[in-house]
Amino acid sequence: MSKGMLAAVAVGLVVGNMEPPAVAAATVLRCDTYVHAQDRDLGIASCTNPTGQTWKFRAVVVCGRAPDVVGEWVTLAPGASGESRGYCGGIFTSGVGAVGVDERVV
Repeated sequence: MSKGMLAAVAVGLVVGNMEPPAVAAATVLRCDTYVHAQDRDLGIASCTNPTGQTWKFRAVVVCGRAPDVVGEWVTLAPGASGESRGYCGGIFTSGVGAVGVDERVV
């Protein structure tokens, strides 16, 4: 193996062992995401905590041509449910393009 190949393999091993980012899609909470039926600029994430730990989450709303937004953090005790909303505003918005969830253990 050449020195260049060894360096590439070493970099690949280091990158492969890095910690995942703190922001992630909903994987623990049970969530439904949707756009409000009468207001196409309002994205909503509704989540339930099925675990034995307290979690927090927020809606992450993609706003087309306008800047994306995030909703308020909502803390859920075990078994609790809640909702986070993000509003696409401004003159350049084309409405909600997608709604995701950012969740973290408290």
